[in-house]
Amino acid sequence: MSTTSTTSTTAVARAPEARAASGSARAYLQYVAGKLGGAAISLLAVLVTSFFLFRIIPGDPVRAMTHGMPTSAEQMATLRRQFGLDKPMWQQFTDYCASALTGDLGMSYQFHAPVGDLIAQKVPATLLLTGVAVLVYSAIGLWLGTRSAWRHGSLGDRLNTGVALTLWSVPGFWLGLLLIITFSVGIGPVPGIFPTGGMESGNESGFAYVADVAHHMVLPVLTLVAVGYAQTLLVMRSSLLDEMGSDYLTTARAKGLRDDVVRRRHAVPNALLPTVTMVFINLGHVAAGSILVETVFSWPGLGGLFYQALSVPDLPLVQGLFVVFAGAMIIMNLLADLLYPLLDPRVGR
Repeated sequence: MSTTSTTSTTAVARAPEARAASGSARAYLQYVAGKLGGAAISLLAVLVTSFFLFRIIPGDPVRAMTHGMPTSAEQMATLRRQFGLDKPMWQQFTDYCASALTGDLGMSYQFHAPVGDLIAQKVPATLLLTGVAVLVYSAIGLWLGTRSAWRHGSLGDRLNTGVALTLWSVPGFWLGLLLIITFSVGIGPVPGIFPTGGMESGNESGFAYVADVAHHMVLPVLTLVAVGYAQTLLVMRSSLLDEMGSDYLTTARAKGLRDDVVRRRHAVPNALLPTVTMVFINLGHVAAGSILVETVFSWPGLGGLFYQALSVPDLPLVQGLFVVFAGAMIIMNLLADLLYPLLDPRVGR
């Protein structure tokens, strides 16, 4: 009798906890569903935007492709019919959406190859360049931003903030050109020790090939890191400064915790939310690459391919790249939103 009573009491005591856990799980599922729905709508908007946005670019793709070649009016009409440019705009749009939703991004006008295959060929080079750059400048920015905020007002803080603000305002392509002039061409007593562009010399293999690619990566990675770390530092510094006066840090210090432990275990985790968003956005840039930096350094990635496509304009290739770039950003933002409740349980409730 006593055992049954004890079991019932325990079950009654645990019932509110079970209901709370069930309600929290339901709220999180609703939160996830809402974010997934928003991402799907955003992707649909990207499809619509990618079609109409590049239709307003001045220029005739057929005339651009046949520039300098004797072409009759009949041949021009045949090319327009071949590329579907003779169809009404609404029919071009419906054909484009139907193909894109099945993964078919069309055929490139200038390369005469499937857009998906062209993008797949360039992805490894872009992932290598921007992936390394994002990892490096995220780590440097988080570390320096944390130290600057924790010692705000010090000489180191003022120096870090000043350098970051300066680099953040510098256009990436301009900084890349300066690095090429200084360290590739050579200026004054500084010899040119790095390649002016490209990804490889073309005559290496094995470890020598890896070293050759790393040698070509130095200046473009340095350009991306110099511009990218500044944003990470400033966001992390601002976020941590907002947390510095919180009561929970005062309580942690009152418990006798060392200053380093207070910063690492209490302040930094709570200051990470804005920085996490920015890091995931930067990861989205890994897929998109840096169009201007890749163009300046003749890096054979998606950024350079986009520049080539835009100069024609090669509409299927431009549209396909735009969908890939925007889709990567949407997916990374979605992952950041799904990670928020794990960092801060208040999010999503």
